[in-house]
Amino acid sequence: MNKLKHIFLLFMMPFGLWAQEEIVHSVYFDFDKYNIREDQKDLVLNFIKALDSTMIESISIYGYTDDRGKEDYNFILSTNRANAIKNKLIENGITNKIIVSIEGKGRIMIDDDLIDNLPEVRSKNRRVDVVANLKEIKEEELQIPGVYHTLTKDNIVGDRIYLKNLLFERGSSKLTNQSKRELNKMVVQLNRNKNFRFEIQGHVCCTPSYHKEAIDRDTRKRELSENRAKAVYNYLVYRRISKSRMTYKGYGTSQPLGKDPRLDRRVEFLITKK
Repeated sequence: MNKLKHIFLLFMMPFGLWAQEEIVHSVYFDFDKYNIREDQKDLVLNFIKALDSTMIESISIYGYTDDRGKEDYNFILSTNRANAIKNKLIENGITNKIIVSIEGKGRIMIDDDLIDNLPEVRSKNRRVDVVANLKEIKEEELQIPGVYHTLTKDNIVGDRIYLKNLLFERGSSKLTNQSKRELNKMVVQLNRNKNFRFEIQGHVCCTPSYHKEAIDRDTRKRELSENRAKAVYNYLVYRRISKSRMTYKGYGTSQPLGKDPRLDRRVEFLITKK
């Protein structure tokens, strides 16, 4: 299972998330079939290779069919699809003991009158969802000298403010509503301590050693950490924090915390002047 470690995570998780996370990968099937399609095999294998076994709590596999056919038949078909994926996972190094659920859910009902593209919707319903539940990250894991969660007058140059609730969607640099709420708290702290200057630092994890940066799914370029840092910068400008107080930079995977790798999906504020 060591071969699964430190491989680029195709389905990027939000960083700084303390609750249990999950990765969901869908595998699509032809009508009335449960053998894995050729165009899906590589995707399945890439997904398996991307899983870090040290982070996986459990895996659940759920099979589905479209809305056509008899109910009993569709339960059997969906179960066969789920078992086909289970066998592929085990063949490629996933241990059976962490696969806690293999279930055929049967057909997904839809209202024909409300669907614009019925064939496409049905094709997406002929699938198996592989849900990898990840182990919870404990907050106490981030006990690093010089790293803080809030900005106070006692901070000094070189201190880093780690925003643990600053979240992004997987592979995205767009701020979520929760991220904005977290940044709004930071705006209050910055307005209370107007003498501080800082660099907004974006970081990512889990890319292979020959890639120092992750791909931003919106731009399709390897600039995810910089784009996340820039998104934070732009939001603070919008909230009237002076541009003269801050810069931003993406550091890719170059500055790991040395803790759980998921904690490296982060944005920090490095105090550069006081």
